[in-house]
Amino acid sequence: WPRSVRHFPAFTSLDRGDADIHGCRFRHSLCPSSSPWGLNMRKLSSFAAGLLFGLGLLLSGMANPAKVIGFLDLFGAWDPSLALVMAGAIGTALVPFSLAKARRRSLLDAPMQLPSKREVDRRLIGGSLLFGIGWGIAGICPGPAIAVLLSGHWQVLLFVLAMLGGMLLFSALERRRVC
Repeated sequence: WPRSVRHFPAFTSLDRGDADIHGCRFRHSLCPSSSPWGLNMRKLSSFAAGLLFGLGLLLSGMANPAKVIGFLDLFGAWDPSLALVMAGAIGTALVPFSLAKARRRSLLDAPMQLPSKREVDRRLIGGSLLFGIGWGIAGICPGPAIAVLLSGHWQVLLFVLAMLGGMLLFSALERRRVC
């Protein structure tokens, strides 16, 4: 490399040796003039994680309502294949979550935000039941619904709109509860 070209690591927060990178000029940016929309490593890694998650949902069959309903039909034509998908997902997540618990900041230098509540209460049980009933009726849960939103099926669009309506209703009720 010529002397005028400097090396900037992809993950600037991992390279603690250069004050210019961690100063105001390049902090969390891909390059000094990455884009007018502020493309940075946090946004890029979030996009890549979402894309990988969506692809995993599609490949595993979680986005196929018939497969999900077959999994939930314990006393009929039960399809156990999604149980293997869930077991694989839990097994894959154990190591990263264990490592995350020991850290205060993420690899991209954002604050680590893990759930701290441990008790099971009425709200958790009620929310879980509501989620499960909705999943059983529609055969699709929120992640896969977003993943197949562009499929053109009006049922998926209706589900996503109902899901967003439920989120807005919950937020309104939560604000009333706190005040």
